[in-house]
Amino acid sequence: MDFTFRTYEHPDVRELTAAVEEEYRDLYGGDGDTAPVDVADFEHPTGWFAVGYLDGKPVAMGGWRRHPPGPVPGERPGEIKRMYVVPEARGRGLSRLMLLAIEDSARAAGIDWLVLETGLEQPAAVSLYRATGYVDIPHFGYYADDDRAVHLGKDITKNLTEAAPASTGERA
Repeated sequence: MDFTFRTYEHPDVRELTAAVEEEYRDLYGGDGDTAPVDVADFEHPTGWFAVGYLDGKPVAMGGWRRHPPGPVPGERPGEIKRMYVVPEARGRGLSRLMLLAIEDSARAAGIDWLVLETGLEQPAAVSLYRATGYVDIPHFGYYADDDRAVHLGKDITKNLTEAAPASTGERA
Protein backbone atom coordinates (compact mmCIF):
# COMPACT_ATOMS: atom_id res chain seq x y z
CA MET A 1 0.00 0.00 0.00
CA ASP A 2 1.26 3.46 -0.87
CA PHE A 3 0.61 6.24 1.65
CA THR A 4 0.12 9.81 0.51
CA PHE A 5 -0.24 12.79 2.81
CA ARG A 6 -3.58 14.45 2.13
CA THR A 7 -5.43 17.44 3.47
CA TYR A 8 -8.62 16.56 5.27
CA GLU A 9 -10.54 18.31 2.48
CA HIS A 10 -9.03 16.16 -0.31
CA PRO A 11 -11.70 14.36 -2.43
CA ASP A 12 -10.34 10.91 -1.51
CA VAL A 13 -10.55 11.77 2.19
CA ARG A 14 -14.10 13.02 1.73
CA GLU A 15 -15.05 9.80 -0.07
CA LEU A 16 -13.56 7.58 2.64
CA THR A 17 -15.03 9.76 5.42
CA ALA A 18 -18.50 9.36 3.92
CA ALA A 19 -17.97 5.59 3.85
CA VAL A 20 -16.82 5.36 7.47
CA GLU A 21 -19.65 7.59 8.67
CA GLU A 22 -22.14 5.31 6.88
CA GLU A 23 -20.54 2.34 8.63
CA TYR A 24 -20.85 4.12 11.99
CA ARG A 25 -24.55 4.75 11.31
CA ASP A 26 -25.01 1.05 10.58
CA LEU A 27 -23.11 0.01 13.73
CA TYR A 28 -24.39 2.57 16.22
CA GLY A 29 -27.65 3.83 14.75
CA GLY A 30 -28.68 7.44 14.88
CA ASP A 31 -27.97 10.14 12.41
CA GLY A 32 -24.26 9.42 12.11
CA ASP A 33 -23.27 12.09 14.63
CA THR A 34 -19.49 11.80 14.87
CA ALA A 35 -16.87 13.67 16.83
CA PRO A 36 -16.26 17.09 15.30
CA VAL A 37 -13.10 17.55 13.29
CA ASP A 38 -11.39 20.79 12.30
CA VAL A 39 -9.60 20.29 8.99
CA ALA A 40 -6.72 22.47 10.20
CA ASP A 41 -6.03 19.95 12.99
CA PHE A 42 -4.41 17.63 10.45
CA GLU A 43 -2.02 20.13 8.89
CA HIS A 44 1.62 20.31 9.88
CA PRO A 45 2.64 20.96 12.65
CA THR A 46 -0.64 20.23 14.46
CA GLY A 47 -1.27 16.90 12.79
CA TRP A 48 -0.97 14.53 9.87
CA PHE A 49 -3.42 12.70 7.64
CA ALA A 50 -2.83 10.15 4.91
CA VAL A 51 -4.66 7.99 2.43
CA GLY A 52 -3.48 4.50 1.54
CA TYR A 53 -3.81 3.43 -2.09
CA LEU A 54 -3.85 0.02 -3.71
CA ASP A 55 -3.60 0.05 -7.49
CA GLY A 56 -4.38 3.77 -7.44
CA LYS A 57 -7.63 3.33 -5.51
CA PRO A 58 -8.08 4.91 -2.05
CA VAL A 59 -8.65 2.02 0.38
CA ALA A 60 -7.47 3.28 3.78
CA MET A 61 -7.10 6.48 5.71
CA GLY A 62 -6.06 7.75 9.09
CA GLY A 63 -4.28 10.48 10.89
CA TRP A 64 -3.49 12.15 14.14
CA ARG A 65 -3.94 15.58 15.65
CA ARG A 66 -2.38 17.13 18.71
CA HIS A 67 -4.39 16.72 21.87
CA PRO A 68 -4.09 18.93 24.95
CA PRO A 69 -2.42 17.21 27.93
CA GLY A 70 -4.77 15.84 30.61
CA PRO A 71 -6.93 13.94 31.19
CA VAL A 72 -5.11 11.77 28.64
CA PRO A 73 -1.61 10.46 29.35
CA GLY A 74 1.53 12.06 28.02
CA GLU A 75 3.17 15.45 27.99
CA ARG A 76 2.74 15.79 24.20
CA PRO A 77 -0.26 13.62 23.30
CA GLY A 78 -1.81 13.14 19.92
CA GLU A 79 -5.18 11.65 19.03
CA ILE A 80 -5.76 9.12 16.25
CA LYS A 81 -8.74 10.04 14.12
CA ARG A 82 -10.67 8.50 11.25
CA MET A 83 -8.60 5.35 10.84
CA TYR A 84 -10.49 3.26 8.32
CA VAL A 85 -10.05 0.53 5.72
CA VAL A 86 -12.75 -0.10 3.12
CA PRO A 87 -14.51 -3.47 3.60
CA GLU A 88 -13.26 -4.99 0.34
CA ALA A 89 -9.61 -4.36 1.35
CA ARG A 90 -9.87 -5.74 4.89
CA GLY A 91 -8.08 -8.87 6.05
CA ARG A 92 -4.77 -7.92 4.40
CA GLY A 93 -3.07 -6.20 7.35
CA LEU A 94 -3.63 -2.72 5.90
CA SER A 95 -5.01 -1.33 9.16
CA ARG A 96 -1.80 -2.37 10.91
CA LEU A 97 0.27 -0.69 8.20
CA MET A 98 -1.78 2.49 8.51
CA LEU A 99 -1.41 2.43 12.29
CA LEU A 100 2.37 2.08 12.00
CA ALA A 101 2.49 5.02 9.58
CA ILE A 102 0.41 7.13 11.98
CA GLU A 103 2.67 6.22 14.90
CA ASP A 104 5.84 6.96 12.90
CA SER A 105 4.54 10.35 11.81
CA ALA A 106 3.42 11.29 15.31
CA ARG A 107 6.71 10.18 16.86
CA ALA A 108 8.65 12.25 14.29
CA ALA A 109 6.57 15.28 15.30
CA GLY A 110 7.43 14.84 18.98
CA ILE A 111 4.21 13.19 20.14
CA ASP A 112 4.83 10.91 23.13
CA TRP A 113 1.41 9.27 23.55
CA LEU A 114 -1.27 8.45 21.02
CA VAL A 115 -4.83 8.17 22.29
CA LEU A 116 -8.06 7.23 20.58
CA GLU A 117 -11.74 6.62 20.99
CA THR A 118 -13.33 3.57 19.35
CA GLY A 119 -16.36 1.50 20.24
CA LEU A 120 -17.57 -1.86 21.44
CA GLU A 121 -19.32 -2.39 18.11
CA GLN A 122 -15.89 -2.43 16.45
CA PRO A 123 -14.25 -5.49 18.05
CA ALA A 124 -11.69 -5.90 15.25
CA ALA A 125 -10.47 -2.34 15.78
CA VAL A 126 -10.28 -2.81 19.54
CA SER A 127 -8.37 -6.07 18.99
CA LEU A 128 -5.91 -4.42 16.60
CA TYR A 129 -5.15 -1.59 19.00
CA ARG A 130 -4.75 -3.89 22.00
CA ALA A 131 -2.53 -6.27 20.00
CA THR A 132 -0.23 -3.37 19.12
CA GLY A 133 0.21 -2.12 22.69
CA TYR A 134 -2.72 0.22 23.30
CA VAL A 135 -4.09 0.11 26.84
CA ASP A 136 -7.19 1.44 28.57
CA ILE A 137 -6.95 5.09 29.56
CA PRO A 138 -9.35 7.48 31.32
CA HIS A 139 -12.34 8.44 29.22
CA PHE A 140 -11.97 11.73 27.36
CA GLY A 141 -13.38 13.68 24.49
CA TYR A 142 -16.59 13.56 22.55
CA TYR A 143 -17.55 10.04 23.65
CA ALA A 144 -16.40 10.29 27.28
CA ASP A 145 -19.89 9.56 28.59
CA ASP A 146 -20.86 6.92 26.02
CA ASP A 147 -21.05 3.42 27.54
CA ARG A 148 -20.18 1.89 24.15
CA ALA A 149 -16.94 3.88 23.85
CA VAL A 150 -13.50 2.36 24.35
CA HIS A 151 -10.65 4.77 25.17
CA LEU A 152 -7.14 3.54 24.51
CA GLY A 153 -3.64 4.98 24.47
CA LYS A 154 -0.03 4.03 23.86
CA ASP A 155 3.33 5.47 24.83
CA ILE A 156 4.93 5.59 21.38
CA THR A 157 8.37 6.40 22.78
CA LYS A 158 8.78 2.86 24.19
CA ASN A 159 9.73 -0.38 22.44
CA LEU A 160 10.85 1.38 19.29
CA THR A 161 12.94 -1.60 18.26
CA GLU A 162 9.97 -3.96 18.41
CA ALA A 163 8.14 -3.61 15.13
CA ALA A 164 4.58 -4.85 15.19
CA PRO A 165 4.23 -8.02 13.15
CA ALA A 166 2.51 -7.42 9.84
CA SER A 167 -0.01 -10.20 10.24
CA THR A 168 -3.22 -10.15 8.29
CA GLY A 169 -6.75 -10.45 9.51
CA GLU A 170 -7.11 -7.24 11.47
CA ARG A 171 -10.00 -5.08 10.49
CA ALA A 172 -10.27 -1.50 11.60
